[in-house]
Amino acid sequence: MGLFDKIFGKKVEEQIEENASADIFKFDLSEVEAVAETKTDIESDLEHEDIAESEPVFEVPASTSETTDNTVTIETVPEPEVAVTADEVADVSPEPELETETPQQIEAKYEKSLKKTSKSFGARFNEFLANFRSVDEEFFEDLEDTLIMSDVGVDVATQLTDDLRREVKLQNAKSKDDVKRVIIEKMVDNFGESGLNTQLNLQDGLTVMMFVGVNGVGKTTTIGKLANRFKNEGKKVLLAAADTFRAGARDQLVEWARRSGVDVVVGKENSDPASVVFDAVKRAQNEQFDILLIDTAGRLQNKDNLMKELEKMGKIIKRELPDAPHETLLALDATTGQNAISQAKEFSNVTPLTGIVLTKLDGSAKGGIILTIQQILQIPVKLVGLGEGLQDLENFDEALFVKGLFQDLI
Repeated sequence: MGLFDKIFGKKVEEQIEENASADIFKFDLSEVEAVAETKTDIESDLEHEDIAESEPVFEVPASTSETTDNTVTIETVPEPEVAVTADEVADVSPEPELETETPQQIEAKYEKSLKKTSKSFGARFNEFLANFRSVDEEFFEDLEDTLIMSDVGVDVATQLTDDLRREVKLQNAKSKDDVKRVIIEKMVDNFGESGLNTQLNLQDGLTVMMFVGVNGVGKTTTIGKLANRFKNEGKKVLLAAADTFRAGARDQLVEWARRSGVDVVVGKENSDPASVVFDAVKRAQNEQFDILLIDTAGRLQNKDNLMKELEKMGKIIKRELPDAPHETLLALDATTGQNAISQAKEFSNVTPLTGIVLTKLDGSAKGGIILTIQQILQIPVKLVGLGEGLQDLENFDEALFVKGLFQDLI
């Protein structure tokens, strides 16, 4: 049974069980150097300097504990006092627990968030079909152009067009409605045949997730929302601010930790990111945390340095937890369209990826990019951003995505 029949005709079957996590870092651990050979006293209060005017400046009133050189662990307190700039208006107390969403609410959120994409998708296809005369070679050339214009991508558009040539003849589709049905069925079923596991790989013990992506795509916000979700599920969550070079990056993560009521390990500005990861992993193990979420730098324009950083982090994590990190997730901005594919390819060359987080899907008319990501790159989309709220980061559901994508065509 194809995905089209499952979604639009019959009950969607339950998703298959999660596959065992892949061994995504393969390094010679004998070459791993000690992260820090000596310990020095460090300040208990963080001072934030050289932060852009647009970034809020925080004074951290939480208790701290000494770890390796240049790093400090911030432990959240029930009602922290915080100094913010005049422009920053926020309730810094931990966010209240949110009610569990119903399947109907999640489906409605998908439909609303994909409205722009669906309208763009539908408008192009309806214009294409309005000029329908006969199924000939010109028809398929125009169809391929329409698919490319819909952010499906050249490779996927070519593949789909070739498949549709055979399918239209096989089903003897002649009328406009028949042709439209075949096109949609084939696109949906091809998407459903990827066989990729879109579930997060959560462990019975400690789960370690690394997040990568260029600056500005919503990586830190994603970590904050995910931390809040896990906390509300009763899990003990720790964050690691391993992006130590971008001004304000650690402050943003500290604020998310404060809002969610979870702990965070940060380092001094321009300190070694791997030392932050080392301290975070050790603390997560010693204090029996369930989830460790690691924020990393996004300087893709300097790939050599970024590669070395990620390699070092991977060695340290793997030395302590041989099967970790259990997820290495790439955050992509849906509004960038085909540029997101370029970023995915570049990061795939830097570090093995286990999944994609597609952010800002609600503000984009380019949601069709998911088709290319999963079919061409063979990287599963695991999380999607469907709004600005704390609960607007959802697990990716291909059935709800397909229904939302084609809502203006079916």
